[in-house]
Amino acid sequence: MAYSHPIHEANKNSPYGDLTREEFHKKHQILHKQSFMFNDDYMKIFTQSWQPSDSTSKLKGIVAMIHGYCFESSWLFELNAAAIAKSGYFVCALDLPGHGYSEGKPGIVSDFQSLVSDSILFFDSVRKEHPKLPAFLYGESMGGSISIFICSRQKNVWNGLILCGPMCGVLRNMLPIWPMEKVLLPVASCIAPTWKISSTKSLATEIIKVGWKKKLAAKTPNPATKAMIPLPAITSQAIMKSVACIQKRCHELVVPLLVLHGGDDRICDPQSSKFVLESAASKDKSLKIFPGMWHGLMGEPNESVELVFEMIISWIEMRAKMVEMNHMLRSSL
Repeated sequence: MAYSHPIHEANKNSPYGDLTREEFHKKHQILHKQSFMFNDDYMKIFTQSWQPSDSTSKLKGIVAMIHGYCFESSWLFELNAAAIAKSGYFVCALDLPGHGYSEGKPGIVSDFQSLVSDSILFFDSVRKEHPKLPAFLYGESMGGSISIFICSRQKNVWNGLILCGPMCGVLRNMLPIWPMEKVLLPVASCIAPTWKISSTKSLATEIIKVGWKKKLAAKTPNPATKAMIPLPAITSQAIMKSVACIQKRCHELVVPLLVLHGGDDRICDPQSSKFVLESAASKDKSLKIFPGMWHGLMGEPNESVELVFEMIISWIEMRAKMVEMNHMLRSSL
């Protein structure tokens, strides 16, 4: 089955092209909702969902999505959510603390495990509303790291995990120069956590390849998303700790696993994705490294975006059908 990704309608000024956001959802027959929840630290966390607007259509499953660092669940990221929802799924996402419309200091990530807890809190509430639907987890970049930690905590809860350019290993050129990485960074993260490390390469120029999409990403109306470059010391330290933890514990993964990575990713090492996949205990696991593609797969030419999306949705469709068949077999016994 062929699927059409709404990236084809975007332009350098708006992911919705010449439409308003509301007109965009109406055109694609998507019911969009947004709200806030309070996390365990009493911070307001922005959440949203997308699903087919036709109430008579049967939902195929849940896809819970987690964005990457210096991104958000709206704007460019939303186009993937809309594309999956159009295919018959209930899609949900949140803005991580300090990102998008959620509370928190922009760009400050002191501990990945708190982000894991926030995500689980929201996604558990969604799964509770749709207990019979298969549930899939989708993470991009830092969101991929968080998704791995979620599946490590919630074994046998998720029916599939999709990772796009996961932050399982950071390339050397993105790290602070020695001795800052080993000596000064741990100290700075404690005494000056918001100090911006000028020696870290700019993420903004390394994520997205296509010129007009760089301009589109930069035009997000959300001021918090624009205030994150370069990396604060405490965030750099948290990233390095999470990478080390993932490489040590990725053998615990048992969830069906699809890993996609750009071969020319300038931020996260594609070989780290290969390591995670080969180490995972999952019996159902696949890796696709796309030659020439960068870190943000949505930032590639539209034809490449369509290729990646078709691979993702086909993988989800097959496993959603397998879950449904297993339910039917159990109910017939």
